[in-house]
Amino acid sequence: MSKGVLLVNLGSPDSTDPKDVKKYLDEFLMDERVIDVPYWARTLLVRGIILNTRPKKSAEAYEKIWWEEGSPLIVLSERLQEKVDELTSVPIALAMRYGKPSIKSGLQELQDKGVDEVLIFPLYPQFAMATTETILVLAEELRKKHFPQMTFTSVPAFYNHADYIRVLGTSISESLKGVDFDHLLFSYHGVPKRHIRKSDITKSHCTIDGSCCQTPSAAHQFCYRHQCYETTKLVAEYLGLEKGKYSVSFQSRLGFDPWLQPYTDRTIERKGLEGVKNLAIVTPAFVSDCLETLEEIAMEGKEIFEEVGGEKFTVVPCLNDREDWVKVLARWIDEWAHQNVAV
Repeated sequence: MSKGVLLVNLGSPDSTDPKDVKKYLDEFLMDERVIDVPYWARTLLVRGIILNTRPKKSAEAYEKIWWEEGSPLIVLSERLQEKVDELTSVPIALAMRYGKPSIKSGLQELQDKGVDEVLIFPLYPQFAMATTETILVLAEELRKKHFPQMTFTSVPAFYNHADYIRVLGTSISESLKGVDFDHLLFSYHGVPKRHIRKSDITKSHCTIDGSCCQTPSAAHQFCYRHQCYETTKLVAEYLGLEKGKYSVSFQSRLGFDPWLQPYTDRTIERKGLEGVKNLAIVTPAFVSDCLETLEEIAMEGKEIFEEVGGEKFTVVPCLNDREDWVKVLARWIDEWAHQNVAV
């Protein structure tokens, strides 16, 4: 059997044109694992309301962060794929869950190279229905329909892997060298609370009351909230941060259902009102900088902070294509390729 790897990230519109943004948002928001309501209700919400108002506003946001080469998320993912490919002994393809290049095209690229055993590698440290799970479900559907000769292995969430914690911790340390920050905020992408309960394999553990994430349980294997707090705890230990010097928040909520709290925008505002003058922020749910980090945090977050008296707002870049991160991915992949075991 010939092995290969498919790195999968979130995706991006093809351009900042509202038509392209609308097409992208339609694919993204109509995913039943992103907005997990019945199809008729999702259609009414997405195509009846959101897509009639949001594409223009989102297009303006994308314009603020767009690079000459294209979408930052796509460009950074391509750089990562190219660098990892240079260091590994098996073919590395890149795909996006939404938009281009598609998962189908990535699998086709690997098949054309003779690959029939694929490591699906979602580029998400923490597991969530709307990220890792939707990638694996779609990949399996495509395998059955178009690539029946292929076999898949997937990389489990690496939120607590020592290599990941070391690289993330090092990147934070380097970014904050010489920065006398008062507080470090770990901002993770938000999800609806119901997603946490739906992913609970015990069907009883996840009460989201502040204690369940600290109480050992099999549910933690698929609990996004636990994994976010665990990443934070391990990085804080790695950096030697004192309690009270850092905290966790969740960004990018949509609609009126209860999402994971505290919310990032309100936390930034509160910190400024409490007298924090120098706030640093890191976004460990993303490995590549994107709209949520470059516009929502670095621009909107900075504006919120300064409006309430904050003075210095330092954003730690995502891991992107850092050399130490590239080497970690390459090593994980080669271990899988040569030992025939999952990472």
